[in-house]
Amino acid sequence: MSLEFVTAEIKKKMTRAAGLQAKVKFDFGDDGVVFVDTTQDPPVISNDDTEAETTLSCPMDIFKGFIDGSQDPNIAFMMGKLKVQGSMGLAMKLNSILED
Repeated sequence: MSLEFVTAEIKKKMTRAAGLQAKVKFDFGDDGVVFVDTTQDPPVISNDDTEAETTLSCPMDIFKGFIDGSQDPNIAFMMGKLKVQGSMGLAMKLNSILED
């Protein structure tokens, strides 16, 4: 799975993020980052390592499971496979957007 694929999938999912009004970063370590700014319309999505209100960090293969429904983000968080820096409330909102 490539960063380009993950970025495209996040872009598709963020079309359902109306009203989120946040800056979020998905950090995949050495594989790169995806930055999402939903304070703008349409949301700005890039691979720039920019400051965000909330950062979700995990290996890319774990994130792929979130997208395809084979991995529950809540369980990944409890097992330490997903780390959240910033707003836990925002992370929960992202959980429902990514799982749709």
